[in-house]
Amino acid sequence: MIFMGYKRPDGKVGIRNHVLILPTCACASETSRIIASQVKGSVNIIMQAGCAEVKGNEDITQRVITGFAANPNVYGVVVIGLGCENHSHKSVKASIEKITNKPVVSFGIQDEGGTVNTINKAVKVARAMAEDASKLTREPHDISGLMMGIECGGSDATSGLSANPAVGNLSDRLVDLGASTMMSETPEFVGAEHILARRAASKEIHDQIIAICRDYETHLAGANQDLRTGQPTPGNKEGGLSTIEEKSLGCIYKGGTRPVVEVVKYAEIPTETGAIIMDTPGYDIASVTAMIAGGCQIIVFTTGRGTPTGNALAPVIKVTGNEATYQNMIDNMDIDVSAIISGEKSIEEMGGILLNELVEVANGKITKAEAFGFSDICIDRICRFI
Repeated sequence: MIFMGYKRPDGKVGIRNHVLILPTCACASETSRIIASQVKGSVNIIMQAGCAEVKGNEDITQRVITGFAANPNVYGVVVIGLGCENHSHKSVKASIEKITNKPVVSFGIQDEGGTVNTINKAVKVARAMAEDASKLTREPHDISGLMMGIECGGSDATSGLSANPAVGNLSDRLVDLGASTMMSETPEFVGAEHILARRAASKEIHDQIIAICRDYETHLAGANQDLRTGQPTPGNKEGGLSTIEEKSLGCIYKGGTRPVVEVVKYAEIPTETGAIIMDTPGYDIASVTAMIAGGCQIIVFTTGRGTPTGNALAPVIKVTGNEATYQNMIDNMDIDVSAIISGEKSIEEMGGILLNELVEVANGKITKAEAFGFSDICIDRICRFI
């Protein structure tokens, strides 16, 4: 199967062609936003951290920053720093250049004498970069070059019956075609981790799946916290999910049935191809952030209750198995798979429909979150994810 994408110098393939205006810290976020607003073809993120962090959180932030820059959907990067943060714009630029050979330039607000000077210089560079990016054309590539992130948020009873199994079928299809899929949200494996671990390609991976769940609960217990006070959420309960085990049994469906070939840390770039698990928190935006930093070019996001979230770097396809949610939030939902529940279509049939939609989006069709310009990110602050 073929999709049309942008070949990168490192051999990876993007389905979008962004120039990323990347702040190194919160103090550079607004300057980055203004720069991006003046350059068509560029995107920015709002960084909420990046300075005065403990070492564990600092490592997480830097992994996300460099991962965003390396994402195949990014043509080139303009790094904007302040000047007194732990990692200067120059050091961030150097870190990015170690993992990718795409164009990268950087500016420091203090070095340039303030916001106006920084904006003037960065806009000129970003415009030239965007012009170069515009010269690229989409070329045919085998679908094995895709890595799809799998997410759920605002789950209800329909999620585990329709949307998640349909996306699981999609995941299996992609893996069988040589592509990669990534499932996250460790807290939402708890209670069903022994079932998920049966899919492990080796005993080592089996033990890693069990360990990340155990370690998460141990971490919370050390802070006198209990996972079950926040899971399931009020919306989950209103939607018919009563326990974390019930939620987890539905959650793991969306990862399909193929062998899990690798377990990676939060925002870590995988080394294997196939079905992958990333160790992340249960908060959907923090998980999506990490998977895109890990290299996912596209996210498929199931939701029973409905959610509008999107990301600046990668398209997010919203899938719901709740017909009422689709009608109520039609501005945000991309695909309705409730026909599984009504018996009009099978899980297998819906998996095929989702595959066709995935390829269309990879070829350039914009999702509803993209049409709104949504650009949510959240970097997890729990030091366990290092």
